[in-house]
Amino acid sequence: MDTKVINVQADFPILNQQVNDERLVYLDNAATAQKPLVVTESLDKFYHTDNANVHRGVHTLAERATAAYEAARSKVKNFINANEAAEVIFTKGTTDGLNMLASTYGEQNIHEGDEIVISIMEHHSNLIPWQQLAIRKHATLKYIGLTAEGELDLVDAAAKITNRTKIVSIAHASNVMGTINPIKELANLAHEVGAIIIVDGAQAIPHIAVDVQKLDVDFYAFSGHKMMGPTGIGVLYGKHELLDQMNPYQFGGEMIDFVYQQKSTWTQLPWKFEAGTQNIAGAIGLGTAVDYLTDIGMESVAQHEQQIVDYLLPKLVADDAIEVYGPKNPQKHSGVIAFNLKGIHPHDLATALDMEGVAVRAGHHCAQPLMEYLGVVATARASFYLYNTKEDVDSFLNALTETKEFFNHGTSKAK
Repeated sequence: MDTKVINVQADFPILNQQVNDERLVYLDNAATAQKPLVVTESLDKFYHTDNANVHRGVHTLAERATAAYEAARSKVKNFINANEAAEVIFTKGTTDGLNMLASTYGEQNIHEGDEIVISIMEHHSNLIPWQQLAIRKHATLKYIGLTAEGELDLVDAAAKITNRTKIVSIAHASNVMGTINPIKELANLAHEVGAIIIVDGAQAIPHIAVDVQKLDVDFYAFSGHKMMGPTGIGVLYGKHELLDQMNPYQFGGEMIDFVYQQKSTWTQLPWKFEAGTQNIAGAIGLGTAVDYLTDIGMESVAQHEQQIVDYLLPKLVADDAIEVYGPKNPQKHSGVIAFNLKGIHPHDLATALDMEGVAVRAGHHCAQPLMEYLGVVATARASFYLYNTKEDVDSFLNALTETKEFFNHGTSKAK
């Protein structure tokens, strides 16, 4: 594995602990990633030396805070290769960004009889806003299905995206299936019929290089906490001409140009969509996380995680006691692996793994329509990031063995 990536473990002090008398193996990265010291230190620095509100203030602390906040926006702009910094809107996270789009672009552009197309693998955050918009507007919500291998069915996508489609909203990478979707091809299908494409990038942006211009996406939403930034901060990228046409999402300080008694005018992008005091420290911390990932290199991150999947996935697939959901080919699989141990409820499995120091998630993963599609109530999920190692994988596999033995024989290893 890439030694440059492996060596970052020392940057994450939270990993240097024991859980239930075992070395912590953190495999819940799809839910949230751990934070390197440089990120937490950047928060401390802001609060200890530069804490002030941004913009409009003319005193020194306000100017320093504003410079750091806007520098973070520029870092994100470069990280995703947006055309300009004004196309980067700070949000609370992916969910906030997608809801913003449904409440602004969707409300303005969806009418009775229009179609919105998503996929059956979507996280609730990229499903419910469109579901509720379709209900309000008497529009039709359509779902793209999956192939037998657990990949997005492009033939079905081409059939579902029609001249009545106005919005296509798709996850770049599934938070359950481990599937990486062909966003560029979907963007082409959407644009051919005059629709826009919105991408939920929460599970992709931390793990692979994303170029919004090459993908030709109209909007791209992601969360800071999944890419080692603070919680409560995220980004909505949008093409300038589309953002410019949209109504504000919220009203108040920062987003106004001038307020009269009976009407108001709005300021320019990106601040038109950043009402009130934003998560200034969070944005600065996100900028530091972007620096950290940029220094390592997203190609190195992707290569490291691919090596983990190449090592682990065939072992899980070959085990008759384990059911793996999503593509079985490691080359078509991200570092998110959903699975079940046959005959054991996922919650019991996750609890047993935790007793071995291995942190995984269990449940429907905010994807209940997908669970129904797969014919299960819930799954366990192990998800990997750049600080996970082959040793972590081996610990996970050993914990699975211990769990099978416990449930099959009623015994577990002595603590």
